[in-house]
Amino acid sequence: MRSSRHVSTADHAPHPPTPAVSSRGLTVVLACAQDDWPHDDWPTSDDPHVSQVLYSPAPYRFLRDRARNGDNEAVDVVVLPCENPTVAFSGLLNAMGDMNASVIVLSPERDPDVIVDVFRGGAGYMVEGDYCTCMLSAAVVGATVGHTYLSPMACAALRECAQRMAAPRDDALERLRSLLSPREREVMELLSTGLGAQEIGVRLGLSEKTVRNNLSNIYAKLDARGSTDAVLRWLGARQGDSLGSAAR
Repeated sequence: MRSSRHVSTADHAPHPPTPAVSSRGLTVVLACAQDDWPHDDWPTSDDPHVSQVLYSPAPYRFLRDRARNGDNEAVDVVVLPCENPTVAFSGLLNAMGDMNASVIVLSPERDPDVIVDVFRGGAGYMVEGDYCTCMLSAAVVGATVGHTYLSPMACAALRECAQRMAAPRDDALERLRSLLSPREREVMELLSTGLGAQEIGVRLGLSEKTVRNNLSNIYAKLDARGSTDAVLRWLGARQGDSLGSAAR
């Protein structure tokens, strides 16, 4: 992806914004230098969802300036490719401040503690070599409606840590899960693997609207603030627990 039609380097002489592909086109910030972005084939210049791509390498001055100016609606999703998420993710969140944009971390790091810490920070996590650009595109679009996507390896890490925490309180976990109907349990099983409402609907033969209605009911029954909190509760990690500490 080297098209200059809709790409600018945010921290280095940005070009004028390109008109959106559609009224719902997304602005995505890639938190790296342009030469360090690992996917030349994403997004393409005719991407149906992404209308503008900006590059903002560390220390993420562009994002920091936007946050300071209260310009929280200008960026939809931030994608962070990094070797060390523990350092890079923390630095990115600090730069973003109160910015409302969703974050997706791309990294070769497979340490369950690191993956879970990023997930608890509200970001999606995709392990390099464990996803394709189609999955990345779905993750970016899903992030704008509150879905926290994980690649299969990241899902496995989350389950491993949560199961260690859940072991001493299986009875309490079963009581929590018993609050859900059989259909809601099916939805939660798929949600916990990183699927969004559309993909869950395809798997279960339901409309996306029906899945979203199920999710709203689930969040209420589990007293969850959203998909991330619901998944943690479903897997046995109660609010306030530290998954990373439990996994060590």
